[in-house]
Amino acid sequence: MTDSSVTQIAIQSILLATKLAGPILIVSLLIGLGVGLLQSATQIQEQTLTFVPKLVGIALVIVLAGNWMLAQITGFTHNLFDMVPHLIG
Repeated sequence: MTDSSVTQIAIQSILLATKLAGPILIVSLLIGLGVGLLQSATQIQEQTLTFVPKLVGIALVIVLAGNWMLAQITGFTHNLFDMVPHLIG
């Protein structure tokens, strides 16, 4: 196992984590922005108002993209297990 293989695995895992967290973060950002604009337009300053829409949006993203996310994680894990003999020997 060389330094470059460890670095390559770390880069792949960070890219996978970014790719999987991206849709969830984008949806929560857009919902937060929309609720923030609504709060500033109506002058309702309730801190818990953003929680429920974000929760629903994130749950919807997980329902819609969960299969893809799980396939990405299992594919990465299978690739890691396939690389074990190469990394050991």
